[in-house]
Amino acid sequence: MKTIVLIHARIAAETNVIENGYLVIKGNNIEAVGDMENCPSLEHADRVINCEQAEWVIPGMIDVHIHGAGGSDVMDGTPNALETMARLLPAEGTTSFLATTTTSPKESIEKALTNAGEFIFAENIPGQAEIIGIHLEGPFINKEKKGAQNEDYILEPNVELFKKWQNLSNNSIKLVTLAPELDGDLALTRHLVETDVIASMGHTSASFEQVKEAVEKGVSHVTHLYNGMSPLHHREPGALGGALLHNELMVELIADGIHSHPEMLKLAFQVKGPEKVVLITDSMRAKCLKNGTYDLGGQDVIVEDGRAVLPTGSLAGSVLKLSEGRRNMQKWTNATIQEMIQMTSVNPAKELGVFDRKGSIKEGKDADIFLIDRQGEVLLTLCRGEIAFEK
Repeated sequence: MKTIVLIHARIAAETNVIENGYLVIKGNNIEAVGDMENCPSLEHADRVINCEQAEWVIPGMIDVHIHGAGGSDVMDGTPNALETMARLLPAEGTTSFLATTTTSPKESIEKALTNAGEFIFAENIPGQAEIIGIHLEGPFINKEKKGAQNEDYILEPNVELFKKWQNLSNNSIKLVTLAPELDGDLALTRHLVETDVIASMGHTSASFEQVKEAVEKGVSHVTHLYNGMSPLHHREPGALGGALLHNELMVELIADGIHSHPEMLKLAFQVKGPEKVVLITDSMRAKCLKNGTYDLGGQDVIVEDGRAVLPTGSLAGSVLKLSEGRRNMQKWTNATIQEMIQMTSVNPAKELGVFDRKGSIKEGKDADIFLIDRQGEVLLTLCRGEIAFEK
């Protein structure tokens, strides 16, 4: 079993900061972490990494909302597409993610779900980002707030259809975006909660009262806050007001300065607090590629200088790297390193029920870590103990 030792590292560990520390990785897991004065002998290490040039060693990030990267998309429904994403994401410090679908024909969704479910159990190898589940975004959404989702394939929330899809996915669907106001008697919402799937409101025209009722039935997450939801108004707080005011709700933020003004990200951070925010990319296949026209759910998306839009002008996901979103959020909110880790690693790991093995640096957990320099640039990423990216 291979042993990698990091030395002279400033480590943001689970409960403390170690200013001059060591980290022993054996196989896929963190074996030991502590102060350099207690560092074990290095003679049997397969590789020793001196971290004096790094500003921080921090836990790998978890992206719960990502459609694609590097010319590949979850909806391609091929192992190669998922492998491309898993291979590219460590360069931005992402070590785990939810493969996210889009509103598409049923057969396309079913192909993507089957493919991802098989990949998770057969091809999730160390040395690349781990797919820890599927985020079903649509088709159970409101046409009024469809954004870049294809209106032709939007469906009413349907428990029996969801059960079929969950079965096809090897029980890998972990998060579902739906419009709660269309979920009659909140039947699908209640089924999701009963089966330990995160119910997220998104692409919704819900009123404040409808949000309140949905939260009472178990909705606990909000898909890309501000985008695709009824706005805040002083006589009707809408879905946005409900998202900000209900402490039960975790909110996703795309910190690219395009989907939301930096001051609105600051507002969400101040109102919700770092324990109720999770940073996402919502990135599509054009991430890591040049300007051009790309496909998203069967629709053309024009990508130019960091913006991804439909021909109508509607925003269509992003080309954001999570490392950039992390840097932006830290700059715009003055969040501490611990608060940033909360929003990129701890919160998603706890929500998804994997905090026992991911989301923080602690003995026994997966060796999902990355090193950043003073500017927040990623220098090195390990995914389950294997070096997945090195600058």
